[in-house]
Parts: sequence; C-alpha cells; structure tokens
Amino acid sequence: MHRKTFVILIAPLVFPTSLLWAQTPCPTIPVVVNSPEDKLMLEYNGADKPQDQVAALEKFAQEQADSRYIPCVNEYLTVAYLKLNNLDKAIEAGEKDLALNYSDLFLITNLLKAYMAAGKPTEAAFSLIAKAPDLIKAELTPARPTTASEDDWKKIQSEAESNIKDERTFMDYAFFQLLGRVSDAAKRVQYLDAYSKAYPESAISEGVNYQYFVAYQMSGNTEKSDEYGEKAVAADPNNTTALTALAFGYSTRNVHLDKAETYARKVIDSAASQKKPEGMTDDQFKSAQNGDLGLAHFALGVVNFTKASKNRRVGPAIEEFKKALDLLSANPSLQGGALFYLGNAYEFQYPPNHRSAADALERSAAIQGPWQAPAKDLLAKVKRAGGG
Repeated sequence: MHRKTFVILIAPLVFPTSLLWAQTPCPTIPVVVNSPEDKLMLEYNGADKPQDQVAALEKFAQEQADSRYIPCVNEYLTVAYLKLNNLDKAIEAGEKDLALNYSDLFLITNLLKAYMAAGKPTEAAFSLIAKAPDLIKAELTPARPTTASEDDWKKIQSEAESNIKDERTFMDYAFFQLLGRVSDAAKRVQYLDAYSKAYPESAISEGVNYQYFVAYQMSGNTEKSDEYGEKAVAADPNNTTALTALAFGYSTRNVHLDKAETYARKVIDSAASQKKPEGMTDDQFKSAQNGDLGLAHFALGVVNFTKASKNRRVGPAIEEFKKALDLLSANPSLQGGALFYLGNAYEFQYPPNHRSAADALERSAAIQGPWQAPAKDLLAKVKRAGGG
C-alpha cells in the first residue's frame, strides 16, 4: 500500500552512518596548528557535553569575531544545538553561514535536519536541497591517488558511489518531508520544478508525479492534476491514494466515469492483499486503508448514481454511499459529502423516499464543509416535496 498523502507522516530522523563519515566539516578552511582555531577544536572535540561545546564555540565567536574560521564555528554550533534539540538556535547558527554565502555538505545536511525536526519548510531549506548536487559532486567525487593500485582505485570509487547515493537519498527524504508541510499550492509547484531541475533522474519518478498531482489538486487546476495523477498511476499502478483521488475527482466532475469505476474497484478489490508499509503502525495503516476504501466506495457510488439518471435504479449507489459513510468516520467533511449524495439518491429513486433523504441531508447540513450549503438547499426542497 502506498501512502503519499497531503499530510506526510514525519518519520524518526535516522540516516545512514556512512552519510556522516563521508562528510568533512568546513573542508575549505584549514586550521593552523597552535592557532586559536586549533585550540578551539581541541576543546570542542574534548568536551563531553554539547553544552560545553556550545560554550566554547560561543566564546570563540565573541572573542575572535574577525576570524576567517567563523563559518566553521557557525557550522559546529548548528551541530551542537541540534544535539541539544534546540532547533531554533541550530537554524539560527546555520543561517548565519548562509548569510555569509558559505555552505558545505556537512552544514547543509545538519541544517536540513533542523528544518525537518522543527517542521519549517522555508525557502532556504528548498534552496539548499536544489544546490546540494553540486556540493555532492565537488566534495565526494574522488581523485585517484598516485599510489593507488587498480583494485584500490575501484574500491575508492565504489565507496564514493555509495556515499553519493546516501547523500542523494537524504536529499530526497528531506525534500518530500518538507514539501508535505507546504500549504501554498503555487509554492509546491515552484519547489517541485526546482527539485526536478536539480535531480533530473528523479523528475519522472512516481513520487514527483504524485506530488505534482497533489499540488495541482490544491490549486484547482484539474487539467494538470489529472495529467500528473495519471502519470503517477502509470509509474505505480498500486498507488491506492492516487487511484482513489483520481476516481473521486473524475466521478464528482462527471468525466471519465468508466476509468473512475475501474480505479475505485481496483482499490476495493486489492484491499485484502495490501501489506502494511514499513514504519507505519497498525492503527495508522488501518486508518489510511479505511480512508482509501471510503473514498473509493464514495466514488463508485457517484458513478452508479450518475449512470442511474435514466432508470432511477439507485440501489447500488445507496449501498456504496453507506459503505463510504462507515469507512470515512475519521473525515467528517467527506462524510458530509457522502450523506449529501445519499440524500440525493433517496430523493431521486422512484418512488422518492423523502424521510430517508431528509435524514441524510439533515446530517450533511450539520457538518461544515463544501456540501453543507447545497445540503441545506436540497433539504428544504425535500421537506416541501414530502409535506414536511
């Protein structure tokens, strides 16, 4: 089961150990032996507690404000404050380096960790991710040592490729974690465009296509959302979230009804064989699955209701709406929609069931959301028709 929803679950920040071993803090600023900078690093590395590291670094920053080593001090402060879970100070220290137009892979990685842990999808964070490929190439592409044998050189290259892969994996992770917190649809598209340009090998991936789908859905651009939703499904036919979203969108807009029915039934039929994704609890999996199934039944109900426009045989639609109601208990807004359509179906059938229609519409009208106003309007008409 694939979960790539509007709200992305924030997983524990666990990264490959090779990621840190491959990085070199402040690689372009050397330290002279017995200099104040050298003494600082001896004190920093010898400190048992992050608090002591912070104290040494802050003292140096005050006393040696003109030192060319200040970018490194800010970098180490970012790491120390991150250890203390003082995310605001970690971000503040890292952004001081950005203001100095300084960056390296070690700084970017730790600053992104702070942004993720703090839940701050800033412009700076996405800019760092977009710039990372150049730094990864510059810092991790090895030069062949003159004394290296052919076997040694192959080993060096293999290790470098592994480190580069780890770095790119981290940047992918950081991008999607932060993107899930961006509420502005236009910003989402902007960040996706920059990411696709910086990571062309990922631009055609199912994950990127799906996130474009979400962004264009948020903006109301149905043409673009349909395009990228279909791309996401083509890349991963088992992406139940994309399938249900497409089915629901098509059905409620009365377009591509056969495709909407196919997608909805595929989600419903595959539910029993779905496996819980790694990192998701049983409760989270059940909630996610119910959400997908509820939306699939909702979409199928709308398809059946639309197709019953000539013969008024709305029984199949009513059954689907009822199933959707039970499964969408965690989403009152969608429940309001299912109730609205259920009321419509009861009133549309022949002969009309005014009482059941009114009951469903009263419940829908009590739920805030896009169906509240139309439910109130239809309820008034049903009451008049039923003599209520």
